[in-house]
Amino acid sequence: MRINYLFCLLLLACCTQHKPATMPTHTSLPSNSKKYTSPSYLKVGDSVAIVAPAGILKGRKAGILAAEQLLKSWGLVPVLGQYVFKQNHHFAGTDAERLSDFQWALDDPSIKAIWCARGGYGSMRIVDDLNFETFKLAPKWVVGYSDITAIHNAINGLGIESLHGMMAVNMESKPKAIKRSVETLKNGLFGSLNSYTIAPNKTNILGKAEGVLTGGNLTLLAAQLGSKTQIDPRHSILFIEEIGEYKYQIDRMLQSLKRAGYFEHCTGVIVGDMSQIKPNTTVWGDSTEQLIANVLKAYNIPVAFGFPAGHEPENLALIFGRKITLTITNTSTQITF
Repeated sequence: MRINYLFCLLLLACCTQHKPATMPTHTSLPSNSKKYTSPSYLKVGDSVAIVAPAGILKGRKAGILAAEQLLKSWGLVPVLGQYVFKQNHHFAGTDAERLSDFQWALDDPSIKAIWCARGGYGSMRIVDDLNFETFKLAPKWVVGYSDITAIHNAINGLGIESLHGMMAVNMESKPKAIKRSVETLKNGLFGSLNSYTIAPNKTNILGKAEGVLTGGNLTLLAAQLGSKTQIDPRHSILFIEEIGEYKYQIDRMLQSLKRAGYFEHCTGVIVGDMSQIKPNTTVWGDSTEQLIANVLKAYNIPVAFGFPAGHEPENLALIFGRKITLTITNTSTQITF
């Protein structure tokens, strides 16, 4: 009996000594299975706030005036934030002023949607100080893209949908160029945005996926890694777009998302506009689309290239936080909300 006892102790010690070290996994990321709340769709007579949480609006009054006229043509009531036209060097007012305007728009019960005036840079400087408690009780549509990604991600993290779409200053563009952007923005706000079908792209990775649509500007997604507004990639279809970067910078940001486990956990990817990409001093060798495909091809997920959303005049509205179906075939790419 004593021999057997000693043998058991020896066996236990060996097993403990050679137990594999616990490897880091991505299971610490929350499961994106929560139920998202859709804000109430707009109706005639509703008020829409125009606020500027980021870049300065110097010389942009014509665009804001056109945005006000557009809202009025839809039967809505535009209301400008107090500090929209304030100037504080790079920003549309101080952090405190931009925060004050956005907090007012979140909290005021008469405001039914928030339309961001422009992007640029600055939303990340105020997003952690926004109080969403009143907003959570009565969610409203928040609209914007680019730098507004930081706010989209914060709102989606609360389990509330938001609208990735054109901003107020985009009304400066020629009406024909932004026609579909305006139409899809209206459809998103009034509840008739149902699906898109676009032409196939030679770099597409074919397949079908379902998931919660999330994402935004690639720079902002990478910049938020490790923060409380980092997006949840689990069971999500990730949308990305970018402007004015070098290819190596795009690759670096994709590698950052890859190392964080984003592509292991998402079910598909939609690639929007990659605008004004700068030429590398030393030639990269692949197109921007092929660069992205090279990062994603190992994950066996469908990838749609060429979706018209981002920093081009045609910037189709997307509902972040909405479960969608992505179908990519040889003949078309379809997104169904």
